[in-house]
Amino acid sequence: MATMTDCDLAIVGGGLAGSLIALAFAARHPNVSLRLLDSGDALGGNHIWSFFDSDVGAGDRWLVEPLVAHRWPEGYEVRFPGHSRRLAMAYNSITSARLDAHVREVLGNAVLTGAKAAELTPATVTLSDGRIIRAKAVLDARGGGDLSALRCGWQKFVGQTLRLHAPHGLARPVIMDATVEQLDGYRFVYLLPRDERTLFVEDTYYSDTPDLDEPALDARIAAYAQARGWQVEAVVHSESGVLPVVHGGNFDRFWPQEDLVARAGVGAAMFQPMTGYSLPDAVRFALRLADEWPMEGRLLAHVAREWAAIHWRQGRYYRLLGRMLFGAARPEQRWRIFERFYRLAPSLIGRFYAGRSTLGDRIRILCGRPPVPIRDAMRALLNPPA
Repeated sequence: MATMTDCDLAIVGGGLAGSLIALAFAARHPNVSLRLLDSGDALGGNHIWSFFDSDVGAGDRWLVEPLVAHRWPEGYEVRFPGHSRRLAMAYNSITSARLDAHVREVLGNAVLTGAKAAELTPATVTLSDGRIIRAKAVLDARGGGDLSALRCGWQKFVGQTLRLHAPHGLARPVIMDATVEQLDGYRFVYLLPRDERTLFVEDTYYSDTPDLDEPALDARIAAYAQARGWQVEAVVHSESGVLPVVHGGNFDRFWPQEDLVARAGVGAAMFQPMTGYSLPDAVRFALRLADEWPMEGRLLAHVAREWAAIHWRQGRYYRLLGRMLFGAARPEQRWRIFERFYRLAPSLIGRFYAGRSTLGDRIRILCGRPPVPIRDAMRALLNPPA
């Protein structure tokens, strides 16, 4: 028999976006009854999220600080053929295990895992086992959405945490090592040193297609480690993913006005279109919803959709850059766009990742001789994405 549970807010999806909203409400509205539901056995799935200090305002840092599993105050590096650079901005990583543990500590029995949602309305969540959760407002934070409404390239990756026989010698993260062979678009390796013998290695591609050959990438990670003289004792963690790099599309088709269930995260297109990078927007949106509460379900959907629509309009410039990357640059030469970008001012780079580029930043990124064929670059500029 179906059972009924009453609450003020039901958040469906315990990934980064849903968990941050739940934590913001727990802090700002401790008397609000909420439920955080996820279909998996643990919150956050199997993932690492990273961010620069400049991505999150000082006044908002409290929301993510307890989730940080690793911090590198000395900054990070990038490596390209003929050009390497160290940047001083501190870097941080959140692991799904840390997120799961902290959210459960804060929310207790409000976390419901193994709870797969079958149907959502603005005021109810029907689970696959027949249980019904009745709420004043429902928020869908499961991600996804109708990606056919968007024009996308893809950032796809396989990452492994390696335990090494001897120290790896890295003092700081390497955000992009693009000195590797260029395959399937723009390829780079991402390195996070955990301790002197533990290292996260991710093989990443800005590709035209979303297909992911995990065994091939596993083999490339092994070859990369071998080439650097790292003897691997064990692979202690592995993850993979495919993220959209949006360079156009129709927002109203992606989130139709008649869809009255509120959304958050990727399902609301709340990410930096050029990078697929979602943490800065997830923090801002979580705190915005907490500031706007209380709201019933339809009003929550209206507020969320208006926020997402504004974000979509503000992302037009980043979608244009994505159009240039995928439409103007030959796949094997795409690294040149990023190499040129990483010669710019560190403050500009920080604002770019946070999705807060100024007008001056935008002009500076595009000015000068572009690292792509002029005719193809002009075609991309004169036919910008929606």
